Amino acid sequence: MNNFTYIRATSVKDAVNRAVADDNAMFIGGGTNLVDRLKAFLDEPSQLIDISRLQMQSIEKMANGSLRIGALVTNTALADHAEIRRNYPILTRAILSGASQQIRNMATVGGNLLQRTRCPYYYDTAFLCNKRVPGSGCAAATGINRMHAILGASDQCVAVHPSDMCVALAALDAVVEVEGSQGKRQIPFVDFHRLPENTPQRDSNLAPGELISAVILPPVSFAKSGVYLKLRDRTSYSFALISVAAALELAGEKIKDVRLALGGVAHKPWRATAAEKFLIGKSADIATFTQAADIALQGAKPLADNGYKIELTKRAIRRALKVSAQGGGIV
Repeated sequence: MNNFTYIRATSVKDAVNRAVADDNAMFIGGGTNLVDRLKAFLDEPSQLIDISRLQMQSIEKMANGSLRIGALVTNTALADHAEIRRNYPILTRAILSGASQQIRNMATVGGNLLQRTRCPYYYDTAFLCNKRVPGSGCAAATGINRMHAILGASDQCVAVHPSDMCVALAALDAVVEVEGSQGKRQIPFVDFHRLPENTPQRDSNLAPGELISAVILPPVSFAKSGVYLKLRDRTSYSFALISVAAALELAGEKIKDVRLALGGVAHKPWRATAAEKFLIGKSADIATFTQAADIALQGAKPLADNGYKIELTKRAIRRALKVSAQGGGIV
């Protein structure tokens, strides 16, 4: 292992300045994913900038009704927060469906956004991986790829984003607050993560040295009807084959508003905007949900081993929308 220095940041500005001054520095908070990558020699930073003591652990109500969630709030604290459980249950259910209690106790909101794919070809340095070594090739494209992407992939990378929490945040129109050398800025959640295209080594649209300071949840009046459905090989701490975050607002029998996001299908949490537009004004019935599911998967391009994901995703969308139309709750 390459030697690296460890520095505990005294403020957000201090952390950002250190990262800007050293292109090979990395931030560490809970470390639940980064430490694994260090052990596998996937990351070899020149220094680790510890941000875990910075004052970013609060959840605050904003004047406009939004919730501002500090980047260092743990997954456990977020899932258990009374406001989240009451008004954004879709987020609580997504968090509780991922990882173990011990990991949730350490994992942070900011770190969850920045966790990297669990593609086995990325983790095994014996295989070619454009995400690990740009330009080297993608072993997953012709290898065992039953867990890989069916939407938004490229010739360079077919990996999927692993987060459950991020799928719910995409559905809730969250905003990511970041701070860098040029000051603070906000990034709509749907624009925060990137598709692979020709730069699969870049997972997000963070600028060099930028640090996530918070995630902002806008008020969504019908979020209480939210459903998070996760389908996986086993229910014990397994990543999603497919996941669906859905919430419907009804006016009588018609759909007034809708949120629909997918996990396990793309390099980023996938917001099904075309399906959402189709659903508005339609009857909340299985025929409508079936059409919406077909629209959501129109651009799907399966690989040799993951064609099953298309039909599985469609069925999951229909089921999640049906449960949300009935008031939400556990699927």
